[in-house]
Amino acid sequence: MSAARYTLAAPASLTQEIRKSKFAANAACVASPEAALAFVSAVADANATHNCWAYRVGQQYRFNDDGEPGGTAGKPILQAIDAQHMDNTVVVVRRWFGGIKLGAGGLARAYGGCAAECLRLAARVELIELVVVQFALPFTALPLLHARLADLHATKLDERFDTEGAQLRLSLPADRLDALRKLLADATRGRGCVIVMD
Repeated sequence: MSAARYTLAAPASLTQEIRKSKFAANAACVASPEAALAFVSAVADANATHNCWAYRVGQQYRFNDDGEPGGTAGKPILQAIDAQHMDNTVVVVRRWFGGIKLGAGGLARAYGGCAAECLRLAARVELIELVVVQFALPFTALPLLHARLADLHATKLDERFDTEGAQLRLSLPADRLDALRKLLADATRGRGCVIVMD
């Protein structure tokens, strides 16, 4: 089983001073790479020395060092996102140079550390993978299914009736699919079949 994934419950921010440079992180939940880039544009500060950022949306990710030495800003921000099992998340860290050079290692620690602390302090919610399924059920089994919808954390998307019973479409957490299949097999004496929709 893969590790749980999380996203932010609300936008978050954090400001730190590191060797006279000011670092300000802003993080948010995003649904797409386009939304992540829009957030970057919205929070970037033209007066900052650097506006470095990273995002992860499922398997898609990007990062940008915005003029800092390669690999010292955007990648550590992305590593902070991944280390905390975050998804659908964008983080922008702005830096105002304070006159003391931090070196490559110092920059990576500052950007990554500021992003990590911002995410660590933020309210988060677990991302739950949902599947949509379709199946037929005889009239006699409908009351049992309706009684178990809450246990399955399922949401009824559609219910249509014909002479045999009902055609149902549900959305439910992927980890509840086996429980639904067992319930349907028991209710239909093994004749029911759950079809997972794309």
